[in-house]
Formats: sequence, C-alpha cells, structure tokens
Amino acid sequence: MSDGPDGSLHIGGVVGADHQRTGEDVRIDASSLTTHGLIVGMTGSGKTGLGVALVEEALLEGVPVLVLDPKGDLGNLALTFPDLDAASFAPWVEGGDDPAEVAGRWKEGLAGWGIDGARLQALRDAAPVTIYTPGSTSGVGLDVVGRMTRPAEGADPESVVDEASGYVSGLLALVGIEADPLASREHILLTTLVQAAWAAGQDLDLAGLVGQVQRPPIRKLGVFELDEFFPPADRTALALRLNGLLASPAFAAWGQGVALDIDALLRPGGRPACAVVSMAHLADDERQMVVTLVLSKLVTWMRSQPGTDELRVLVYFDEVAGYVPPVAAPPAKAPILTLFKQARAFGVGVVLATQNPVDMDYKALSNAGTWLIGRLQTEQDKARLLDGLSSADGGVDTAAVGATIAGLEKREFVLRQAGRPDPTLLTSRWAMSYLRGPLTREQIATVMADQKAATVPPAPPAPTAPSAAPPADAATAPAAAAEGDDATPVVPTVAEGIPVRWLDPAAPWAAAVGASPTGTRHRAAVAATVDLLYDDTKADLRHTERFECVLVLDTAHPDPATAVAVDHDPRDLRAEPPSGATYEAPEAAIRTKALFTTLRRGLVDHLRATRTVTIWANPELKVYGRPGEAEAEVRARVAAAADTGADAEGAKVAARYAGRIQRARAAVATAEDKVRQADQAAENRRQDELARGATAVLGGLLGGRGGVRSIIRAAGGAVARHGRAGEAASRADAARNRVGEKAEALADLEAEVADALAAITEEWDAKEAATTALEVPLERTDITVVDLALVWIPVR
Repeated sequence: MSDGPDGSLHIGGVVGADHQRTGEDVRIDASSLTTHGLIVGMTGSGKTGLGVALVEEALLEGVPVLVLDPKGDLGNLALTFPDLDAASFAPWVEGGDDPAEVAGRWKEGLAGWGIDGARLQALRDAAPVTIYTPGSTSGVGLDVVGRMTRPAEGADPESVVDEASGYVSGLLALVGIEADPLASREHILLTTLVQAAWAAGQDLDLAGLVGQVQRPPIRKLGVFELDEFFPPADRTALALRLNGLLASPAFAAWGQGVALDIDALLRPGGRPACAVVSMAHLADDERQMVVTLVLSKLVTWMRSQPGTDELRVLVYFDEVAGYVPPVAAPPAKAPILTLFKQARAFGVGVVLATQNPVDMDYKALSNAGTWLIGRLQTEQDKARLLDGLSSADGGVDTAAVGATIAGLEKREFVLRQAGRPDPTLLTSRWAMSYLRGPLTREQIATVMADQKAATVPPAPPAPTAPSAAPPADAATAPAAAAEGDDATPVVPTVAEGIPVRWLDPAAPWAAAVGASPTGTRHRAAVAATVDLLYDDTKADLRHTERFECVLVLDTAHPDPATAVAVDHDPRDLRAEPPSGATYEAPEAAIRTKALFTTLRRGLVDHLRATRTVTIWANPELKVYGRPGEAEAEVRARVAAAADTGADAEGAKVAARYAGRIQRARAAVATAEDKVRQADQAAENRRQDELARGATAVLGGLLGGRGGVRSIIRAAGGAVARHGRAGEAASRADAARNRVGEKAEALADLEAEVADALAAITEEWDAKEAATTALEVPLERTDITVVDLALVWIPVR
C-alpha cells in the first residue's frame, strides 16, 4: 500500500472480514499499470464503477486515457458536476427519481471518500472527455476506414505491417469475409496494396483501394503472376463487395469525423485527454473492426515513442468478452496480445474488464501484474480465474483467494499485484462521474454538442424553395396521407402497458427487417428481448444468452418462427415519432393484450423447440466442454482424464502383482545359482577322478609293480570315483530343469500382468472415444421474455 505519494491512484479502501472499511486507503502506483491489469466481476459487482474510478485517477495524474467502450457505460465519464446540484443532475436522471435526491446522494457518497466539488473541478480541468462514435454522428465522428493515412516517416517496419494487416482484417470482417492474414487471397492482396501506397509516400482512402483491387499497380504476389494468384473475375467480385460499403447510405458516417490519429485523440492541443470510443450502436463485426483498427494504430504510435518506466498512456477496455477468447482468433486479439507483450517498455498500460472469466485467454494474458477480482457468477468462472491467476503468479495461494472471492459483496474486490505476497480486500471508492448507465445516442449528442461544433464543420443550409413559406407548425405536424393511400398520420392504439417505439433507420440491423432509410410509411412489428438459460447439472453448466428479435405483424396471427434475430439496443428504438410519419393499420389486434400474451407464449415455445447450445462432452469421464470451446481443447482434457484413470488402475495392477513377480524372479535367480554350483561340483569331481585314475594305472605299469589285473584292482577306487562324478553331472542337469520351470512360471506371470494392462488400456481408450457433441436444450422455465415492445418500422 502507498500512503498517497504523487503517481498513486486512489481506487478504494481496505475492508475487514466484517465487510466494513478500516479507514485505510487502497492506492496503486500508476507506473505499476505498465504491467497491465484485469478486472473481473459479474453484472452488479461494481466493476464499471471501479473502472471509472481508475480512469478518473489516471486523468488526475495527467495520464491520457483511451477507453474502448463496447456497451456504452463509459460515456458517463463526461458526466462530472462540480456544483453537485439538482439542476446539473436533472437532464440525466431517469425512472422518476428526484434529481435533488440523486444529487444529495452523490454528494454524500463522495464526501464519504473525502471528495468535494473542488476535486471534481480539478478532474474536469485535468482532461477533457470526448465521446467518439465511429459509424454514427451522435458523438464526435471518428474516421476509422475512410482514410488510411500512412505512418510517420521512420516508423517501425513491423508496426507498419501490423497496422496495414489490422486495417485489412477489420475491413474484411465488415463485409463478412473471414480472412487468415497468411492464407487469404483477399487479405494478402489488400494488405500489399496498402503497404505499397504507404511505401510510395501516399495516403489511401477506401475508394482508391477499391479501384486498385481491379487494376492493382503490381504484377506479382510472391512468385506468382497476379492474374494467376487472384484472377481478374475474382478481384472484380471483391471490388463489388467493398464498393457495397461505399454505396450504402448507412456507411456514410464511417468516413466522417476526425482522423484516427493517436496523438490527436490523447493529447489534443498538447494536453492530456480522455478519448472514449463508444461502440454500443454497432454490430459485433463492426465493433471488432473498430477495436482492431484503433489498437493497431496505437501499436504503431507506441513503437515510435521513446522507452519509459512511467505510465505514459492508459488503455481501458470495458467488457472485453469476444475480443481475446481462449481458442478463437478474432481480428482484435492480435493487437491486444501485442500490447500485453510489448507495451510495458513504452509506458503504455492496458486494463481489461470482463464479467465472464471463461471468455478470456488467461494463459495469453499471464503478463498482467494487477488483478482486481469481484463477485463471480459460477464456480466455473471462479475456477478458470484462479487457474489464470496461478499461471500469472505461481506463488499465489489460490485456495485462500478462492475462499475470499466466494464471500465478496457488491463493490468489493480482491486486489492481487505482482511482487506483493498477500492479496488485499477492498471496496471501490465512489465514482466522481455520475453513473447513470449507458447513454443513448441522443444523450451522447447532447453532452458532445460543443465538441462536435468545434471539430465538425456545419452542414450547408438547405436551399429555399420559391413557393410560399409553410405554416409555422409544418416541421412537427404529421404529413397528411396521400390520396388513395390507406396509411394514416394517427398512431394506432396499442394495448395498455406495451411500450411503443420507432425504429431508427440508421440502426445496423434495420435493413434485415425491411426498413427503408428514407421511409415515412410505417409498419407494425414487435421487438423482443429474451434471456435464455442453458442449465445442465451433470455438465455443471449454467450458460446464459440474450436473444433479440423483431417480428413483423403482417398477418392477423403472426408466427414467432418468422421473427428475425437482431442485435438491438435502446439506442436503435426511439421513444418519439419522427416528423411526417404515417402508419399502416395492422391486421393483428395490437390494441388487445391478448395478442402480446400469445406472442410471448409462442416465442417461448418456438425458442424451446429450436434453440440449443452444443458442447463437446464425455459423460463417461465426466468431462464437459463450455459453449464455444473447441472440440480439440475438450478432447485434450478428455485424453488427460483417460490417462489419469488408466494410470491409477495400472498402478493397482502393479501393486497386486509386485510381490509375486519379485518372488518369481528371486526363485529363478536361486535356481540359476544352484545350476552354477552343481556344474562346478561336477566338473571338479570329474577332473579329480581322471587325474587319480590315470596316475595309478600308469604308475603301476611303468614301475613294474605287478600285472595288469593287479594294477586294475589297485585302480578300482578311481573307477568308482568316476561313477560318482556322473552322479554329480545328473544333479546339475536336474538343477537346469528347475531353472527352466521357474523361468516359465515368471514368464507366465509377466504375461498375465501384460494382459491385465492391455485390458485397462482398451477400457480407457473406449471411454475416451465416447466423446461426443452434446446438445443442451432449453426448458420453458429457462426462457424469460424480459422486454416486449411494439415497434414502428419505416418501410417506404
């Protein structure tokens, strides 16, 4: 703990076992974030508040911050009210709350941490907060694809390649092409064209790139002729696909706004700033593209900076699920991992936040030095997090940390930092920014109005018609229905309690439900948000998904099976009708609640019958994968479990036979010793008798002592001894026979062990082979329609 010297970030206070503050502040050194950080915690754990407090502290220390905000919560950093009065809070308080009460609560909460209006003013003065909205004009526009400005002279060559590759990966993802940078013809061609333009000292825009696809200023790609590697007809198809972006009215906003320049974002006018890149209005593939392009540009900028031990820039990425998964490799994963591996040397710190630990590649992110762990949703989440924490810091007591995590309350976190022996239990401090939740597009436009005016040139005035001026209320009065048209300017009555919304034709999914970008005639539809819980006790699975759909009410009895799955959020659905709207009277009885009750029930039945989540599983070995986990990864765990089981049974067999085999081997050895002894005894006796017999006979003859018969009689003892030598040889043969018997018994015993081990191997091989794809269905009680609204869609 630091006592608060310069460069320390006050993120909270120590709490004891009774969950009460001890009075000791928790501060972390800003420079320690160059080793990066992770914040994990389920929804409602206080993760966003902690992240906001961390960003605020960095800004107060003069550190510029780049915020990547996929869900729209971090725009709250622009809501700092030094006066702490009701008038400041009023425009941002919703849900019937009293602004004065909210202001009082915020003032009291800040006071509990020693923060007053002067501190809030210091935060506002320290760094401006700008909300950039690529692909939308609600905030300050950010041109991420329209201009491919070449890197500065002398830029690191590797960074230039990475930036060009990142740009192309994002662009191809936007048009639905999954491209491997090393194998995809599209990726190789586009990256080569971008690099060639930059090498020639030229900037490039998307229109110019599309033109070069058909007529590339190159003759070869690698060793192949261009037309052989990528035939003209195929290049034309790619050019048409990219041209679709340029031709789409919805894409116009992508090329508007300020250029993607890291220095301009983080230090406009030379002073530190907070750049919030808000992406809540974008589809998933568009978010991937924006993250990839922004971080690739950051990597190039980073490598052009001198080295430092101090924190030069903080990158805060909220809700990182889907961007750095444990198995897949989406485009954004490469620059994120590059930052984790290399950014420390340049003073760039990265902090990632997520609510689901299983969504992150902890092994790849094991360089993180600061972990802030809040409440987790499942035991699986906790197990995966502790595994990642152990990989990052082998000295951590995972059992103690796991026990602490299990008892966390809201806004409580376990702080684990590299180099510190023990974790710290803390509660996050009160955020100085007003945490009102995600900002709508209209609210972003309001809070960014002054900055937009300073960065975006005003649109030219519309030409004045020569006819007489319209009545004063013409701008807001609904247009009259055309003669013979069955549409009406009056909004049809909708059943009480059913929200009514109007689709923003610029919403990313508008075209999927037949919306017209310029239409004023509206058709009725129902937008539903459904929470799905896939629950399987044996698999220890509690996986949640959110399903969103739109069902056009084009018949009296709409079929939920025809609903179109979309990724909508509140920003896509306006609460106020557009000017001049007319309405088709639907055949469905939208004025009755019975219709919506029937639709709810029908949607639940449809999802129950059609939606499943598939995991790879081996029930025999009790190994179950997770949704999205690759088959190869699950099979690797199954193989490990089978090896463990087989080894355990093999050890039992070895223990059961060990004594018998040892005794059999000892018996063979003993028998072999007896053979050697018997052979030696027989040989000794034979040599002795031969020597004595020959001596006696020859001595008698040569010495003249009697005749042959007397000599033979005298040698009779030697002959008898020769008979005894034959008996010794027989005993040796018998001993050899016993060796063979003992060796055969040992061989039989060893064969018996081998057969037992082979049976075990066959059994566990069969268990491993039982791995299969398991579909987890939905129960009716696992399907919750959390939101249902009638939506008017502009059709023409």
